[in-house]
Amino acid sequence: MSFQADLLVTNARVRTLTGPGHTGTASSVAIWGGRVLAVDEDVPAREVLDVGGAVVVPGFHDAHNHMAWYGLALAEVDLRLGSLEAVYDAVAARAATLPPGAWVIGEGYDENKIGAHPDRDALDRASGGRRVWLKHTSGHMCVVSSALLEDLGLASAAREVSGGLVVTDASGRPTGLLQETAQSLLSDLVLPYPTATLVDAVERAGRAYLAEGLTSVVEAGVGGGWIGKSPVEVAAYQAALDAGRLPVRTELMVTSDVLHDVAAHADDGFGPGLGRGLDLGIRTGLGDDRLRLGPVKVFSDGSLIGHTCAMTEDFADTPGVRGYLQADAEAITERIVTAHRAGWRVATHAIGDAAIDLVLDAVERAQASVPRPDARHRIEHFGVARPDQVQRAAALGVVPVPQGRFVGEIGDGMLRALGPERAGWAYRGRSLLDAGLPLVGSSDRPVVAGAPLLGMHDLVNRRTDAGAPLGPEEAVTGLEALVAYTHGSAYASHQEGSRGLVAPGYLADLAVLSDDPATCDPGAIRDVAVLATLLGGEVVHTA
Repeated sequence: MSFQADLLVTNARVRTLTGPGHTGTASSVAIWGGRVLAVDEDVPAREVLDVGGAVVVPGFHDAHNHMAWYGLALAEVDLRLGSLEAVYDAVAARAATLPPGAWVIGEGYDENKIGAHPDRDALDRASGGRRVWLKHTSGHMCVVSSALLEDLGLASAAREVSGGLVVTDASGRPTGLLQETAQSLLSDLVLPYPTATLVDAVERAGRAYLAEGLTSVVEAGVGGGWIGKSPVEVAAYQAALDAGRLPVRTELMVTSDVLHDVAAHADDGFGPGLGRGLDLGIRTGLGDDRLRLGPVKVFSDGSLIGHTCAMTEDFADTPGVRGYLQADAEAITERIVTAHRAGWRVATHAIGDAAIDLVLDAVERAQASVPRPDARHRIEHFGVARPDQVQRAAALGVVPVPQGRFVGEIGDGMLRALGPERAGWAYRGRSLLDAGLPLVGSSDRPVVAGAPLLGMHDLVNRRTDAGAPLGPEEAVTGLEALVAYTHGSAYASHQEGSRGLVAPGYLADLAVLSDDPATCDPGAIRDVAVLATLLGGEVVHTA
């Protein structure tokens, strides 16, 4: 019997993204054993998929999202609303459906859009005195009701929290707003989530991702800190995989909180041991192409729209406020250096330019002490980056991971926070490419809507939802935006040799689109439909 491919995708406009400038194209793709066998070759196949002239691109890869958080949020009250009163009404409506003692949990409010943070007293009235927990869209703060403040011992007075803030009114009474690490005060009440709950959340999120053409993602923080959902969170992803309930390829960032001193032979490390790591010397790279450990996640500062990121100059709309670091600068530096020494790739959250300075200094120090070629450490967000910081990141080989989608959905709040002089520094695109850095596609979902085509639209158009330009000089082309969400994000995960292109030997992860984001009208990129998604050569979603 003659050899046959498993599947031949034909009658297609394939963006292979191969060749100089990622301009390669083809009309067919042959797939065997879950990988691309050939392009533009007449290969006999057991099955043929005629896509009727549709556009085929590599499956999208989101380099920074929060999968479990998003999956959990799908079952919570959606607070992406237009007014404070609408938020209170949504709380009241959910409270009316709950049994006695149940919490009202909501997610996604933005004080920049509704006028102010919700207030504990109004939440008490809306909920009938229930425990209420409302999460800010950034994830860097939340508001709780009086019943929860009572549980936390904060009903009448605040207390100091390193790297965070219990916000109070003029009389010193907590308002219910908890910023940054102050959110961790809730941990004893809500964590850990059961593994079964996390498996459900991961599957819910993954099914939504497939419908958007996503075939792989990076989960940006598991196991600890304010972002983790369980100390055995990796086990939840393994359980999902074992049960066939992990719909997309997933890379997990381990939060730095769970690292500890690891003893080893002196020859294995650089001192008395491996530095800070996980037991058995586990580090970045363990796993396979379905589930693997990625970088260690370090937090250095907070949120731009929440005015808690660390800046070198005041926010434009709040004179005297420059945000703050989430820990002592030397402690953050030490986390980065010791994780580097232990062999981890390091992905550090840094939004404000003061935080970016700190991270670049730390990476330079780490590489000077223990050189690691192509370590490919990352700065997550790289939110407000001065021109000199772009050049320095390129020189150090640090990969910025910005979120183009922020420009649209929360860009109006960023404009107010930065003012026109610094607006072009926010979530850059063109400057990164011009400096020789890759442009990486990611969403930070559920902070904003995470569909990759929305992210590409904002990378190209650079306009806020209200229509204001935000750093239009940072706009990229449609092709560059497409590369960002495929090959660029694969590069950030050190996976550019197996995904992000349609080429022989690469994973047969594909998205079938109604139009070509590289050539369609820039204003219509967000309207391109995902017709089908293939993972490992299998059709896993059809519209």
